[in-house]
Amino acid sequence: MKQRGRHRRRRRGQALRATLAGTALALTAAATLISTSQATGSNSPGGLTELRTASASQQLRLHENLTSRDSLDTLSGNMGGNVGIDGVLRDTGRPMRNTSDCTADERAALPVEPTATRAYCWDRADARTGRWQPRSVTTSGDAADDGRWNAHQVILAGWTHRDGQAAAPARDEGLARIAVVDATDPDALTYHWILLVAPRAGGKDFTAVRSGLGGMVWYQDKLIVTAAHGEGLLVFDMHRLLRTDVDSGAVGRVGAGYSAAGYRYVLPAIGSYDPEGGACARGRNRAVPCFGSLSLDRTTTPDSLVATEAVSAASERTRLWRYSFSTAAYRTGLLADAQGHVDAVEAYATKGAGVSGALSYRPAGARETRWYLGRQADGRTRHGSLWRQTGHGAEAATCTADQSHSCWSLGSGSLSYWRRTGELWTLSDTADGRVLYAVPLTSVDSSLE
Repeated sequence: MKQRGRHRRRRRGQALRATLAGTALALTAAATLISTSQATGSNSPGGLTELRTASASQQLRLHENLTSRDSLDTLSGNMGGNVGIDGVLRDTGRPMRNTSDCTADERAALPVEPTATRAYCWDRADARTGRWQPRSVTTSGDAADDGRWNAHQVILAGWTHRDGQAAAPARDEGLARIAVVDATDPDALTYHWILLVAPRAGGKDFTAVRSGLGGMVWYQDKLIVTAAHGEGLLVFDMHRLLRTDVDSGAVGRVGAGYSAAGYRYVLPAIGSYDPEGGACARGRNRAVPCFGSLSLDRTTTPDSLVATEAVSAASERTRLWRYSFSTAAYRTGLLADAQGHVDAVEAYATKGAGVSGALSYRPAGARETRWYLGRQADGRTRHGSLWRQTGHGAEAATCTADQSHSCWSLGSGSLSYWRRTGELWTLSDTADGRVLYAVPLTSVDSSLE
């Protein structure tokens, strides 16, 4: 019976890929709607410039601050114990819509070239809300070599609360939530919301975490995300997912129980990485960079966390750098440190503006690392561009129809590479086009060549 079930799922997966291939052809034909005048990032940023000075290294240095285990254990005990990812996924989830059920506007938000081979749209209520924005993605392909968390294949998508309406409750602004997507069955994805929180009062209470969630990486048993306003990083333990027992708009302890603004699950922070040079800054005086996006590179030794600088679209340069993960058995998923200090092991500057996501990857036998940069268009109604940079130059994906570079998705987010499947995962964010999708990295390289 199990063998037959696997065959059925394989046939459904093949049917889905065939459907998406047809969608890809339709989207390629739609490329004629994009004019060359709409191209974004048309001017090549050229090669990456390596940053080697002592001052550049000092500006990227972090200090590790971990919450006491006693506080974390107190909170877990008060809330009935840790439920973990498996406990969340055993609960009833919201179904994601397959490509055939996505709207025309949602499908139009996908890349023109290279085309997506897997694409999913959110529950209609989440797809239409203007108060939350999807920003980042990471997967169990980042977390583990085999791409599984226990028996599941999982995708995490980070959303942040953004509501410009004057009547919106101030307490909600900047709230950070994550969609935990069960992607084990490619034909039937479901997801569950969890709210990010931080313990306080020695673990007897918690408060909401506020973050733009521009970047997020799940490595081993830890989740690292960008902090509020890009000022450093926050760390979470994926084993310490907790369930609330009070359904109210409050966040924290309510009487004898705990509430999380209506969310059933919370993930408490276990620590942070703060810039040693002080608060980050944008604009001209930005010695200490604010964090933009994050991704994982498993082709370095040891594995590394890749970060980009959050800058304005008009900026003349954007910094890209990496930190090594610790190889100590008792420091799983944490960054390498020496007495609490974390130093960047590599740093570059690119002239590419509007970087929304970056991924570094060095193929076997290659002489240098390739950096893939997703860049936003000037307006939210235009497709962005995707560049591959090295120290020697840059190439962009080019639309076959008009030879412009406006081929990437609308409102693209961070990038994540699932090495076992060879897929690059990301998401789009426009008012009418929020889609979680995957593109084979080989297709990306082919479109660049």
